[in-house]
Amino acid sequence: MNATSENERFLGQQGGRRSLNTPALVIDRKALGRNIDRMAEFAARHAIGLRPHAKTHKSFEIASLQVAAGAKGVCCAKLGEAEALVSAGPIPSILITSPIVSDAAITRLAKLASETSELMLVVDHPDNAKKLAAVFDEDDPLHVLIDIDPGIHRTGVASPEAALALAEEISRHASLRFRGLQFYCGLHQHIQSYEERRTAIIERTDYLRGIVTLLSDAGMSPEIISGGGTGTHEIDAELGLFNELQVGSYVFMDNEYGECELFAEAENFETALLVDTRIISCNTPGMATVDAGFKALSTDGGTPIVMDGVPEETRYIFMGDEHGALINADHEFDHGATVSVQVPHCDPTVNLHDAYHVVEDDTLVDIWPVTARGRSR
Repeated sequence: MNATSENERFLGQQGGRRSLNTPALVIDRKALGRNIDRMAEFAARHAIGLRPHAKTHKSFEIASLQVAAGAKGVCCAKLGEAEALVSAGPIPSILITSPIVSDAAITRLAKLASETSELMLVVDHPDNAKKLAAVFDEDDPLHVLIDIDPGIHRTGVASPEAALALAEEISRHASLRFRGLQFYCGLHQHIQSYEERRTAIIERTDYLRGIVTLLSDAGMSPEIISGGGTGTHEIDAELGLFNELQVGSYVFMDNEYGECELFAEAENFETALLVDTRIISCNTPGMATVDAGFKALSTDGGTPIVMDGVPEETRYIFMGDEHGALINADHEFDHGATVSVQVPHCDPTVNLHDAYHVVEDDTLVDIWPVTARGRSR
């Protein structure tokens, strides 16, 4: 019996959360619902499409909640994520946001396209377009978006001229259909100051606007302009170029986004994702050891923030693969106590766990699988 199945016996028990086998990935169900509804209302109010990024949660259940609230579909970073979600149930529209290049992966892509109502893919190189065109059929073409490099040089065409040349290459193939552009300014999402982030995004949006004009003047006006993110969504809507928002982390929030001014005036989204961990040793005064370390929490966003179970001024530090330490010289720790921490970076933390433990207050109300855990190919 694994820890997830063993935790099923606590379903519906008032206070059952405190009995969970730890470390446990926990969702505050009410906060999650409020975050989903808030973003859906924002998108509807600004008449902009919502395509949340499933790389954040890797969950069919959460994707379904987002679609039910008004999202037109989801993004997936990798083909494997999309395959896992489609296997779990219907998703109306999926955009894969990374290029798919290998022969084996393109074969899988073709199979997935036959199983979905709408599947789209980004491309950023003419050779990739040619390979894709050779596999798909003009009677059922693959819908593609051109990925535009926002300046981080990870993926995407590197100039307006390259975008036009790629659009022209796509148009030569009846088995491909050009749908639009993707533009994701990943490095800009975590600029802490709202005004500094807004200034940076205005400059990048002007760059993208020039590409849209160039393509439109050539008779290839993009139908879809997809991008943005949790950190810039309010600014993106204000600037009026995107017609799809690829927001992701808003559903959960984490340390990185918690440090940002996401709105010009409103409060940030709520923390809905936590890891519950347990004090397993407290023999040193002012210190306790918990059972969540590198294997339970991502490390790329700093250290976890203590949210509940001990005084808020208590610090967490990593103590290795399996353990962390709680430091508070003025607190006497309780052996066996449960402590909840906010995760440094939600996406990679989720990928470390098999399941979400969905709670309302201290009652475990459901357990959801992390549907696409480990699907990095």
